[in-house]
Amino acid sequence: MTQTITVIRGDGIGPEIMDATLHVLDQMNLGLGYEEADAGMVALEKHGDLLPQATLDSIARNGVALKSPLTTPVGEGFTSINVTLRKKFDLYANVRPAKSFPNTKSRFASGVDLITIRENTEGLYIGEGQTVSEDGELATSVSRVTRKGAERIVRYAFELAQKTGRKKVTVVHKANILKSTSGLFLKTAREVAKDFPGIECNEMIVDNTCMQLVMRPEQFDVIVTTNLFGDILSDLCAGLVGGLGLAPGANIGEKAAIFEAVHGSAPDIAGKGIANPCALLLGAAQMLDHLAMPEQAERLRRAIVATLEAKDNLTPDLGGTGSTMSFAKAIASRL
Repeated sequence: MTQTITVIRGDGIGPEIMDATLHVLDQMNLGLGYEEADAGMVALEKHGDLLPQATLDSIARNGVALKSPLTTPVGEGFTSINVTLRKKFDLYANVRPAKSFPNTKSRFASGVDLITIRENTEGLYIGEGQTVSEDGELATSVSRVTRKGAERIVRYAFELAQKTGRKKVTVVHKANILKSTSGLFLKTAREVAKDFPGIECNEMIVDNTCMQLVMRPEQFDVIVTTNLFGDILSDLCAGLVGGLGLAPGANIGEKAAIFEAVHGSAPDIAGKGIANPCALLLGAAQMLDHLAMPEQAERLRRAIVATLEAKDNLTPDLGGTGSTMSFAKAIASRL
């Protein structure tokens, strides 16, 4: 039975890394069908809308999307496309794995293998209640955390740890200062943890978490936290293993899921054929896990690792002279 996924090629280097990713997926003979949809600057130029209704309808119909980086115009009153998608489909769980890869320019050659799970739909990050006084002297923003939102993201983290054989969940907070919002998140997390006695639960203040990640990242397994803290920590974790070029992300809800490369659209190298497709390929591996194809997901990850180990057609950011597509073909040859 064919599974149709919505494919959003995106802006800048997006179409190039999507072509490379679809080439590899096609070589795997997974029975996937693709429904193309536009978003970002391409959509604005073609349809007069950054996020056309037809694209939303496609995601709703298929329930799964693979997305390249999108560009939201800065300073022109446009709402972030990614935030809009998360709100529209209630994609409450942002899942960002960070794992050491061979032959990458990273702080840690090995030992990093963790997942940051970030609440995706509330908290300070979504920009509620932003105001600036008429004299420009006072700016405010609202951070809203609900028990429901905290409960479902923490439960998701524990269930993922249980499903994947991970042993520890670290709840990251700032409840010592933000006693209302972070306090509610931490209190709820403690209640959820009682349902998972086989998984170790520990608590860590966010600033200490940053320090500990830099010093001893091997102590972490699964991190779960609120929206803004998760946004910051997940990029920090990507920096431990070679940067955003190796950082995939999943945005998961009850009725839809969007998988992506979390880096930007890199317009400075667009069209040159040198962009690293690994982040989107690893996002595709997350998608295969979601589609109940864990063996195929692992097959794809093994091929990526083997290609990095062989230094075969690596793109310039990884120290090679290969192109986006030659790198993808080298990965496909190892499937």
